[in-house]
Amino acid sequence: MSKLLHKCNDVAVFLCTLEPREGNDIGDDSKITYSELLVEVCKFANVLKDVGVKRGDRVAIYMPMIIELVVAMLACARIGAIHSIVFGGFSADSLAGRMVDGQCSVVVTADGVYRGSKLLKLKEVVDNAITLADKKGLKVHTVIAVRHLGPGAGQTPEAPAQSAKRPCYDLETTMVEGRDHWWHDKMATASDQCEPEWMDAEDPLFILYTSGSTGTPKGVVHTQIGYMLYTATTFKYSFDFHDDHIYWCTADIGWITGHSYVVYGPMANGATSVLVRSLFKSLFFIRKNDKIEFEEFQLTPTRRCWQITDKYNVSILYTAPTLIRTLMKFGDEPIKKYSRQSLRVLGTVGEPINPEAWLFYYKSIGDSRCPSWTPLADGNDSVGMSQSVHSQEACEMIKCNRGGHTITSLPGATPMKPGSATLPFFGIDPVILNDDGKILKGECEGSLAFRCPWPGMMRTVYGDHERFERTYFKTFPGFYRTGDGCRRDKDGYLWVTGRIDDMFNVSGHLLSTAEIESAVVELPEVAEAAAVAYPHKVKGQCCYCFVTLIQGVTYSEEIIKKIKQHVRQRIGAHAQPDYLQNSPSLPKTRSGKIMRRVSRKVAQNSRDLGDISTMADPGVVEELFKNRPKIS
Repeated sequence: MSKLLHKCNDVAVFLCTLEPREGNDIGDDSKITYSELLVEVCKFANVLKDVGVKRGDRVAIYMPMIIELVVAMLACARIGAIHSIVFGGFSADSLAGRMVDGQCSVVVTADGVYRGSKLLKLKEVVDNAITLADKKGLKVHTVIAVRHLGPGAGQTPEAPAQSAKRPCYDLETTMVEGRDHWWHDKMATASDQCEPEWMDAEDPLFILYTSGSTGTPKGVVHTQIGYMLYTATTFKYSFDFHDDHIYWCTADIGWITGHSYVVYGPMANGATSVLVRSLFKSLFFIRKNDKIEFEEFQLTPTRRCWQITDKYNVSILYTAPTLIRTLMKFGDEPIKKYSRQSLRVLGTVGEPINPEAWLFYYKSIGDSRCPSWTPLADGNDSVGMSQSVHSQEACEMIKCNRGGHTITSLPGATPMKPGSATLPFFGIDPVILNDDGKILKGECEGSLAFRCPWPGMMRTVYGDHERFERTYFKTFPGFYRTGDGCRRDKDGYLWVTGRIDDMFNVSGHLLSTAEIESAVVELPEVAEAAAVAYPHKVKGQCCYCFVTLIQGVTYSEEIIKKIKQHVRQRIGAHAQPDYLQNSPSLPKTRSGKIMRRVSRKVAQNSRDLGDISTMADPGVVEELFKNRPKIS
């Protein structure tokens, strides 16, 4: 950040607050420049030093999407401490497990936050997590809490009586004497001068926990120079970033996309970003009389995106396919009420995007003029890059272990195919392997692997390097195993077919859940689909598919027949779902990813769901069990 002082008066972040009591409309906002941010980072870096944090120590951060979260993570980086950000929707158990694994004796949090209209008492969750961690031998000696909502929130030495923008006057926060400190109290006396700690290129920068295939979260370790160089470079070229652009990524900083493309990548390029908290958290459906209805106050998420886009003249929009598919339910009308003329590049991230959603993003949201990155399915429109909305999707391949985009189109340079991850980024050497680890040439389908290392790749699993080697290198010796299935077409374009774990075998045919889902949502009546494997006495496995219909369409035998017939036509009779279930909502994480583990349990009529603390709306599960078809 010190290197960006030539941009000292440029806005680093526009902060946009949404008011849940007002229907989550745009409320108060503010901004912070690079020079102002540097002052705050230096001050908090000194606060951390004052409580005993030094180079190599781990600091847990459990906060909402507020500027103090950015300050805290950059302050850790400035003094060589390793930040471990835990998404602010995780339970006390999940937080405690991550704290214990990382041996984090310092925690930074906030008193509370609204998610939609629901109040989450974050400090209370931290207190419970500390109790659980103490039982496992971890002693937390310091907690620093931002007074974000409680009485007196927002006060400063210059304005001690200033109230919060969204106060919660009945929010009581317990502070343990000697251990707990208010952020504003510590910052009031901290110096704004803090020399950065000089680090080696391969020193750890942060730990980020991600779900492991065994169900045990693994601490992905990223290092200083490789990670930051890679995120800076991919941000610049993947988004065709220029100094006059306004950039908005809707991801939460608690996930790798937020680390790479909300904080480190944009800021390393001196970008001006929009930071919005709780944008889509209140978006949900209500089932009434076998119809999906949207209450008037709940319709606001379909317009918030465009209110914010127009207000800040957003040039680059980076969001999740889940949001796009949700907006598709309501058609073009809510979108066309807003200008969106500032948009020039569109991107998607977090999961594969089906061609229909890609085309909706490109045509309806981008007015067929913005480059838009994502993957393509055979037979769908191929969109020329010269037309200009770049839709970049999750299949541009950013995962926690990769640090940044590895396969992605480049705006203005790569001819787009809706639904295809397209081609590898600079320096990435992907190969497609068969089950024996042999490299496949030409048009083919198999397991995606990388032949050479790249700067942004993870370096280890924290505290368990053997697990790192076993997970990524043992299956195919000499290659980095991504765990994704992939298809290469005649033009050399890569199509990520989904996680290998999300594939199943029907009578000897290996089927991709993503391929089946893509076929199902091609139908105009279907908004979203989730396919899972289901045991079959004859075929071994068969397809069980959850479908969410668009508003106004009634689930019927005719729809069931139409879906099955369409899948037969698009893929083949072997891929036809044996069972279909009407699902007004799907079980998703708060970041919008479908929880397939839960979907499989519902299909199997098993209530042994495991940990669902990350689920956005646990009530969806009971609705799914009620709608489950009778299976003999």
